Amino acid sequence: MIDISVNELIKGFEIGTNVLDGLSFNITAGEHVAILGRNGVGKTCLFRILTGELDYDEGSVMIAPGKRIGLISQIPVYPDGWTTEDVLKTAQNHLFRTQERMAEIEQLLSEGSDGDDLLQEYDRLQSDFLRLGGYEADAERSRVANGLDITQELRERLFENLSGGEKTRVNLARLILEDTDILLLDEPTNHLDLHATEWLEDYISRFRGTVLAISHDRYFLDKVAQRCIEIVDGKAEFYSGNYSFFVEERQRRFEEKQKQYEKDAAKIAQLQKAADQLHLWAFMGNDKLHKRAFSMEKRIEKLKKTERPASQKKLSVRFRETGFTGDEAVVMADVSKSYGEKKLFSGLDLEIVGGESVAITGNNGTGKSSLIKVLVGEESPDSGFAYLGPQIRAAYLPQIVRFSNDSRSMLDSMIYDCRCSPQEVRDRLASFGFRGENVLRPVGVLSGGERSRLKLCMLMGSDINLLILDEPTNHLDIASREWIEDALSDYEQTLVFVSHDRSEHTSKEIGYLLEPYWEEENDG
Repeated sequence: MIDISVNELIKGFEIGTNVLDGLSFNITAGEHVAILGRNGVGKTCLFRILTGELDYDEGSVMIAPGKRIGLISQIPVYPDGWTTEDVLKTAQNHLFRTQERMAEIEQLLSEGSDGDDLLQEYDRLQSDFLRLGGYEADAERSRVANGLDITQELRERLFENLSGGEKTRVNLARLILEDTDILLLDEPTNHLDLHATEWLEDYISRFRGTVLAISHDRYFLDKVAQRCIEIVDGKAEFYSGNYSFFVEERQRRFEEKQKQYEKDAAKIAQLQKAADQLHLWAFMGNDKLHKRAFSMEKRIEKLKKTERPASQKKLSVRFRETGFTGDEAVVMADVSKSYGEKKLFSGLDLEIVGGESVAITGNNGTGKSSLIKVLVGEESPDSGFAYLGPQIRAAYLPQIVRFSNDSRSMLDSMIYDCRCSPQEVRDRLASFGFRGENVLRPVGVLSGGERSRLKLCMLMGSDINLLILDEPTNHLDIASREWIEDALSDYEQTLVFVSHDRSEHTSKEIGYLLEPYWEEENDG
């Protein structure tokens, strides 16, 4: 049975340019499929179309009748004053409404109302309540919350006061509790710590419904995907295996196309030489040879239709470094930070000398980003002090990238913020994959990955000796993640970073970044 059918789907946001351009695929019930492609190819756009949030220009989309579909992407905005528990309970609203109606019927019957119709409705409601696990709703909510490390204390806190990672976990738990038939997961592991990611992998592996997942976490895709669909030039290419299979198969297909192209190119050269020779002989008196030459030229035109396979251009830019002449790069003494009654850390003493690479680790909500913000001066500590060495020139990439003016284009933002000439800006943007008319797009419409790439483009043009990265690979596509791993492996100055990317932590090339490391000591 087909759960999702997409046929010749076309969607464009600018006249003459289609993000999805004839996309077609079918998803069988129960399949777990990875949707792959570089940032900006339309993966999230596709999910919004599947949920009905976004309309499309041409083609057709079919969701199997009666199938419930759930999407986790950006975190919804909830009313002021809602606790985490209130958010979780929204997933079970249908059960609560059923329970309330059953209580109303019980009250009506006790007051002597006509019983036959009410009893029939009550029986139907009770049957549905039992079938949907209404009496186990509280236990199920606790099971999912515990699996994603949503503690009782966190469930009682205001949702608006949670960290980005905590909000992601709560929103994911809400989607799981909705008990949908089709899960659409758009970067579900962003901001999740290792424990929560592993729990999610296990849950999806046992989930009997249909799953479509967009993720730049290579390990996650290997665990949960049975096959892959890559969006290339607005169309679908299919791979019947997980992400590791996809990488090998895509390279094999590229090499096969390259060999065919080279074979056709050699054949074209051979035929062209023969056709030219026949034309020459025909001019020398044998007109019949023109016909044979024209026939060869028709064959050449057919062979020329073989396109040269394009491989993804790999970014190769490196951070510009400046020498460090002091001893102390970062100093923190007796630093503490709290938000209300939530104590993140206290009595923190930390010294980082020039050239060290330090990973800040800990579960979501323990204060990693807050520590970084204290370090760069975005927030003040409750007590103690933090400062950077006098010779330090720092660059900072936050989790959520913002620009001074969202209406400015990428080109104008670079000119304004980096004080560069237009040609220098275009050259630098091109080295980060932003080319042509693309650089005229307002920064406010960029995806999360494009924002991170643009910010890195700005940072890499400066001479720095302290690089501070808060979840640098969040929102980056896989090619960009691999590139930043290479760039960091060559970076020889002081580095402080937060990351849950398992590939980054286990890479032989940059594994040394974890030593020495500082781990938060707190009860969070």
